[in-house]
Amino acid sequence: MSGITKTIPQKEGIEAINLLYDGKEGEYEFHMAGKPSRLNVGDYVYTIWQDMLVGRCQITRIEFGAVNPNSGKPRSLIFVTTPGEKLEKPYHKKGHRGTRYYDGEGWGS
Repeated sequence: MSGITKTIPQKEGIEAINLLYDGKEGEYEFHMAGKPSRLNVGDYVYTIWQDMLVGRCQITRIEFGAVNPNSGKPRSLIFVTTPGEKLEKPYHKKGHRGTRYYDGEGWGS
């Protein structure tokens, strides 16, 4: 299943991963610059922590028209349902800044 990858910043700590995959039912908000052209409700946000793909959360809604408070540029808010699907054995996936489209290749294998 396709979607995007997001790197969880080191400063957020392992607590952010725990919230996404081991926490109670709820919602988590990611953001991305501009308006996504290839992202839909039902796709996934695949999360990277310390250069390892650790899991994915399904997108429940996308809100357009938000503004980055630092730059004033437009961005979209990506909401996912939690807890997501955590891999038993994370695999190497280079971390990055921003958002990258991802086709889910290698997921769960």
